[in-house]
Amino acid sequence: MAVTMREADAKDQRNDAPGQADRTFTITELAEAFDVTPRAIRFYEDKGLLNPIRQGLARIYTRRDRARLALILRGKRLGFSLTEIGEMLDLYDLGDDQSEQLRVTLTKSRERLAVLEAQRRDLDDAIRELKESCHILDGFLDHRQQDASVKLSDYLRARGLDPGGNCQ
Repeated sequence: MAVTMREADAKDQRNDAPGQADRTFTITELAEAFDVTPRAIRFYEDKGLLNPIRQGLARIYTRRDRARLALILRGKRLGFSLTEIGEMLDLYDLGDDQSEQLRVTLTKSRERLAVLEAQRRDLDDAIRELKESCHILDGFLDHRQQDASVKLSDYLRARGLDPGGNCQ
């Protein structure tokens, strides 16, 4: 979420045709543009993350809502909770040239990065362990073709491995 609301707004404006600065969007247009369901957009509205203009029963979304939706989806993809995303988005309106928003976003991003790196270490360990297990089982099945009477526990002990899963 290193992109701030101001940057998301500016990017959105650069992508619009000339004279489109006041462009609004329907829920269907936003849903199609971001490949999400209208229900998901209404959910973000219910959580206070989006605040469309109401014209009767219709929801009219501004460029700001569009930029916020882009940041919400990016934050979700990075693993932030909706509460965290809301906290970061709400800091845009402080009027401090986004300094606090940037500080909070940086802190939360570093925390999230640490969690993801720990998860990657755990995944790497699990992958290594599964590869070792597959290698052992491949070897056992190959050995069993030569001697059908061999038991897995005997095969493991002969290789210095504990049939209970612990190395000896």
